[in-house]
Amino acid sequence: MECKGVCMLMLVLMLVNCSLQQTPPKKKPVRKDNNAAIEELQRRIDDIVQDLNHLKEEQALQRVCLKGTKMNGKCVLADPVKKSYHTASEDCNALGGVLSAPTSAEENDLLTDYLRHSVGRDEQVWLGINDMVTENTWADQSGVSIQFKNWDTSNSRARQPDGGQSQNCAVLSGAAKGKWFDENCRDEKASVCQFNIV
Repeated sequence: MECKGVCMLMLVLMLVNCSLQQTPPKKKPVRKDNNAAIEELQRRIDDIVQDLNHLKEEQALQRVCLKGTKMNGKCVLADPVKKSYHTASEDCNALGGVLSAPTSAEENDLLTDYLRHSVGRDEQVWLGINDMVTENTWADQSGVSIQFKNWDTSNSRARQPDGGQSQNCAVLSGAAKGKWFDENCRDEKASVCQFNIV
């Protein structure tokens, strides 16, 4: 039903745009009033196109939220298919999101619960957190250093992150109750994409 409305709106826009682009059969001098009217119509068309694009974005986001879950102003959607960090990141970007990066203990707990129900109790998922640029400076995918961290420090001999330059990508572990580990970015893991709610 909404698709019919969108199609009708697009048809009207195309007709208005075509009529504005046609040259009149008689060459009359263009008056300033006509120019102002044409500019106003073009502005309205641009506004309608912008509103239409915003509506499409909201509809896509609603589909994601319906398949995934909402948490703290975000929608998250699990992808159980195991992929390398970079492939998982590119796939999230293609959907309009990024790999999830919890910013608080509450978000980490919600993400862990969602992971355990959607991907599996003992699975790991890629987080949108890495130290590829500067070793031991963990940042989100926009390059901003992270403030919240949930590394596994339960094993005194293998405190996380422990991989040095060979492990630059972070995972959240369902088996370790939401603790983080650094892993080799080429390993294949499930992932969770995050979408900010407009």
